[in-house]
Amino acid sequence: MENTLVFIHGLESTAQGTKGQFFHQNFPQMLIENYTGNFAARMLKLSAVLTGKTNLIIVGSSYGGLMAVQYAMKNEIRVKKLILLAPALNLPEFSPKPDKMLQLPVIVYHGINDNIVDPFAVKNIAVKIFRQLDHHFVNDDHSLHKTFPLLDWRNLLQSDY
Repeated sequence: MENTLVFIHGLESTAQGTKGQFFHQNFPQMLIENYTGNFAARMLKLSAVLTGKTNLIIVGSSYGGLMAVQYAMKNEIRVKKLILLAPALNLPEFSPKPDKMLQLPVIVYHGINDNIVDPFAVKNIAVKIFRQLDHHFVNDDHSLHKTFPLLDWRNLLQSDY
């Protein structure tokens, strides 16, 4: 069965941001939507966009990473993998159940020079909620502008990587 590729942009970004444009050009089948409003409004739209979709491979950037994780916590059976770019898991909007760990593969890239989302706080949260965590600290900032274009997206977006 075909994977459904999804990109969720960050709080201050749009589907037309640098990452959104990259995915649109290189993976035209990827679902790339604009999300606006508060967390609840964004989550409602995400749920609507993903209605009926399965085999999801979701890339979430910053606030979009938070959204991706929250979605996967409620719909784990439909998600195959998460790829999180400087995910904002340290925000109060994120409320994981203390006894619930996601079993699916999760890959995190987080810049050690991130001055927006504390990479070390996020790592401490990630190890508690992801059973299959592949975490990478990289020498970059919040936007991962140096790292992002160099990642092997063809392989990352495969379900068996």
